[in-house]
Amino acid sequence: MKKFSEIRDLTVEELRKRMLSSREELFEMTMKHSMGQLAAPSQIRDKRRSISRIKTALSMKLKTTRGQK
Repeated sequence: MKKFSEIRDLTVEELRKRMLSSREELFEMTMKHSMGQLAAPSQIRDKRRSISRIKTALSMKLKTTRGQK
């Protein structure tokens, strides 16, 4: 995943799209892990952290847009 500084530069719509795709990937990873097919379980932790980065950037963007209105 990208660094937070790179994520922060994305638009709100791009962040929402990334959030949806990341959540789907996380779901697929957890299913594979439960069936024993996931090669590196640390990928789940990394994906959860990247989702958190996206959520943080999204909330920062929304706060700044609300403050400007």
